[in-house]
Amino acid sequence: MDDSNSKNLGSMFESKSLKAQHALITGGSRGIGAAISNALAALGADITLLARDVEKLKIQSDYLRSEFDAKVFFASADMTSEKDIASSFAKAVEANGPVDILINNAGIGKSVPFHKMDLDFWKATLDLNLTGTFLCTKQVYEGMRERGYGRIINMASTVGLRSYAYISAYAASKHAVIGLTRTLAHEAAKKGITVNAVCPGYTETDLVADAIDEIVDVSGRDSAEVKSTIENMSPMGRLVTPEEVAETTAWLCLPSSASITGQAIVVSGGSVMN
Repeated sequence: MDDSNSKNLGSMFESKSLKAQHALITGGSRGIGAAISNALAALGADITLLARDVEKLKIQSDYLRSEFDAKVFFASADMTSEKDIASSFAKAVEANGPVDILINNAGIGKSVPFHKMDLDFWKATLDLNLTGTFLCTKQVYEGMRERGYGRIINMASTVGLRSYAYISAYAASKHAVIGLTRTLAHEAAKKGITVNAVCPGYTETDLVADAIDEIVDVSGRDSAEVKSTIENMSPMGRLVTPEEVAETTAWLCLPSSASITGQAIVVSGGSVMN
């Protein structure tokens, strides 16, 4: 390999470092959010974790410090409360500096037949999945515009690209998140900010475990049978892992991903193909 190619390759790998960048992850104490924090800490980012469960936040923060020697701040926050969000983001900026990377991961995915859904259920789903994403993005967007750089990644779902029965509130919220992602990507395109959505299929998380329990309760079917049915919805015949979702998310955070924006990237083992 000649010297010029070596230099180009060196520059490419150097661009994969997130050292000194501040990444804030909502719903970061477990599951996909925790896996994303691991991936970003491994790339050198300073990490802020926001979630409700203080004990789980502490456990994940301790892991990031011990495993990756990461600088970590965490705070308990209600992602449906504008006051809570503003307060926790202000504390995060004080601890780690301006937010360079925002991962809107906090969400809820409960199911209910439409004819049994009440307004409280509908509002709770949209308040967290959609309005929470809006409120968190508002906290960082203007600063990113002023600095001319930012990465915003919204955790959507394959449900945001197709339909399934009994999850109309969840599907509506995730379709809306993808619409918000694409529109904001247009607005931010000349400001050095990329805005993308990641759309996992059924993933090995507590959210899916809870969904399996709900199906068992309603149908009386065996839990292993239900899980097998869900696994076989993917051509790969298995659930996606949180680490697979995290790797894709981390890639979108890299400086070298500057031309990728407005996308809804599916991680589903082939169960949904755009």
